[in-house]
Amino acid sequence: MTTLRRSILSVPGHRVSMHEKATASAADIVMLDLEDSCPPAEKEAARETIAHSILHLDWQNKTLCLRINDLAGPFALQDILTLIPKIGKHIDTLVVPKVETAAQIHYLDHLLTALNCDVGIEPIIESAKALRDAPEISQASPRIRCLVFGIADYSASINMPLSSISGHGENDGIYPGDPLHFVYSRLILCGKAEGLKVIDAPYGNFRDPAGLKISAARSRALGFDGKWCIHPAQIEEVNAAFSPTPEEIERAEQVLSAFKQALADGRGAAAIGDSMIDQASVRMAEDVMARAKASK
Repeated sequence: MTTLRRSILSVPGHRVSMHEKATASAADIVMLDLEDSCPPAEKEAARETIAHSILHLDWQNKTLCLRINDLAGPFALQDILTLIPKIGKHIDTLVVPKVETAAQIHYLDHLLTALNCDVGIEPIIESAKALRDAPEISQASPRIRCLVFGIADYSASINMPLSSISGHGENDGIYPGDPLHFVYSRLILCGKAEGLKVIDAPYGNFRDPAGLKISAARSRALGFDGKWCIHPAQIEEVNAAFSPTPEEIERAEQVLSAFKQALADGRGAAAIGDSMIDQASVRMAEDVMARAKASK
């Protein structure tokens, strides 16, 4: 069964109380974080906290991921060597921040192989260089499950103004269009060309459900498969945005029924009202039905 990645709840690695709350959340993925949300002085202890939480808490069959530190920094290697032997069999992926080159993914792939671990990899694309080289990064290892967009670091890398407190996309409106539309489209193209899921960055203002709803709907319209959540209050809205609506399901059923009848009649296309449907329409309808089934 395909792992849903509609909502990915980011949980600080050193905050065991948040781990406990995350076990009861409706997030598709719980991501225990050793990077940005974990202060440098807490990283060593956080590794042990994460290991204990993963091994001893009741996660209710949730999919778990681990965000390690930047591979170019001083913490990532110890993250891997300490935790993979302990929890490698219990996590779905390593989420890798600030990936800049395909060579970094090659290195991580070889390291995980040496540790006899089949865990997947999620590169975060969060710089101009990484976006430029996204095709090579997305092909760097068969372990790669999805690409993730890191909006704040990307914005900093191209010297965008700080248009919101968090830098995570809320309160836009200065530029007459969406200043990141090309970025989103390129990332989605690179990921989907390799059969990968593509995940959007979080929406920074967790007390703005209306803004989150718009942000998530735009992400889904572009082809993203899910979105990070930085607070449990965001999960319900994000899950809804990336799940088919009753109207979508009804349309998909109509398309599949009409096309099935067309084939039975010896025709390669069909019409519903004034709209023609063909094999491409069928593939889209089948995707809707698969997501609807998985979302139940």
